Amino acid sequence: MKNPIQATIITVEQARAMLKDQRDQRDERFPQLASSGQYILPDYRLTRKREAFKIRRHTFLKKHFRSYVAFDSDNGQTLWIHNFPSLSEACFWLNTGLKPNDTDSTSTYREWKTEHMAEIDVLKEQLRAQHHEHKKPVAAAKPVSVTAVKKVKHAKKKS
Repeated sequence: MKNPIQATIITVEQARAMLKDQRDQRDERFPQLASSGQYILPDYRLTRKREAFKIRRHTFLKKHFRSYVAFDSDNGQTLWIHNFPSLSEACFWLNTGLKPNDTDSTSTYREWKTEHMAEIDVLKEQLRAQHHEHKKPVAAAKPVSVTAVKKVKHAKKKS
């Protein structure tokens, strides 16, 4: 395999910290991001809102099931961000810099996907493990007892 996938799965807090770091260093001449590398945030979508005649651009992370946000900050100075509908498409972009519909490449998305299927499956297993870990109950809570509530009719007020 020529180019292995080096993406890691992150949490929402880590993604927000990366966005805040980028925003804080927006006016720097040579920004140095705190974390460099390739990351994928599952079950979220990046949205942007422009206000004040496009002078300010606000970036938000919205919860969106089966959607992935890919973060690429390999050079340590620029944070590139894109939304993707599948994990394999996000990995393809992080690995090659191309989107699945791009045609200026010597290899296509399908060829790349079959070549890297084992690595994508490993990332999917990490997602499943993370999801099951998140779903586990924290502690065995006491069973809640429900008591019957008697309904009382109130007298109508006369005006």
